[in-house]
Amino acid sequence: MTSGIPSPREIAAALGARVIGQGDAVREMAIALSKKLAGLRVGNILMIGSSGTGKTTLMRAVEGYLAANPELAVRSTVIRLHANVLGEEAESGRPGEAVLRRLLERAREQLGPDAAVDDLLARARHGLVFVDEVDKIRSHVGGEANVRGIRAQEALLTLIENEAVPFALPAWAGGGAVTVDSSGLLFVCAGAFEGLYDAVFDRVTIGRDKGALQPVTVVEGGRVREELRFALRDWLRNEDLFDYGMSPQFLSRFDAVVLLADLAEDELVRIFLETPDSGYQIARDYFASQGVQLALSPAAVRAIARAAARQPRLGARALKEVFRRVIRDYEYEPAQAAAGGALLIDQEQVEQALGAG
Repeated sequence: MTSGIPSPREIAAALGARVIGQGDAVREMAIALSKKLAGLRVGNILMIGSSGTGKTTLMRAVEGYLAANPELAVRSTVIRLHANVLGEEAESGRPGEAVLRRLLERAREQLGPDAAVDDLLARARHGLVFVDEVDKIRSHVGGEANVRGIRAQEALLTLIENEAVPFALPAWAGGGAVTVDSSGLLFVCAGAFEGLYDAVFDRVTIGRDKGALQPVTVVEGGRVREELRFALRDWLRNEDLFDYGMSPQFLSRFDAVVLLADLAEDELVRIFLETPDSGYQIARDYFASQGVQLALSPAAVRAIARAAARQPRLGARALKEVFRRVIRDYEYEPAQAAAGGALLIDQEQVEQALGAG
């Protein structure tokens, strides 16, 4: 740490304790956050990843990190909002107002209800804005123009590229109109971008770049075969995002486009065992409240992770769905399920539960 500002490595270590399997995204966020905390200009970030890969978890990890370090509060006014809110506002003629209003309210929570409006505005100008489900504001859906999406992108552009944004102060702040310098804001936008994977795969196999993706030769079990190995991060271009419905002007305001990887079996095991909000940890707390110690054998945990990995579009959320099928009958009568105050679930019990649906 230099001059009280944590280094990217220090920030990444803290975020990585909560965000598993997304090293690239964690590093990109850590670099941006370190620059921002130092008061430097920093480019905005666009995160793309399937549901359950950790986009929201990373956002919450940043919030938690800043909340745990009050000395960084001057540049840690953090808000999260859904992208569709921007479209609704833009349609009513108030583009970007929700972002500035929520930043001001968050600054008031930090500084107290008696803080001067000028101090609140100064804090809000250095905010960090997480915009979730940004893929929902694409400019077209099913071949039809999405007017709300277009206006939402324009509203974000107004905040991202303008240094003088008109803003009507809320009544509790005295009302009236002010101009807010939004150049100090950092925007992190995230979305699943459903259909993007298939669209890019089609482009390089049967579309305008047909033949770009070539099969590789694989030798397995003494047999030789060819297979296509496709990773979105290797083939994604800005043009694919344009086709998806993100305008060139909008995309040009993001210095980094980060693709979150689908979670593999080993990473799902770690998430299941290590994260405080995993279904397993929640179940252990429940059973403990009933006087029962819950444990799973390593093979049982591996079987749950393996089943979850078969649902890559759900990511870590698949763990909760799979584990719920395993644990639900035991939760109904925990005392009877336990032997001597302990309940150990093994691989056979997991497979029986999953096989029963």
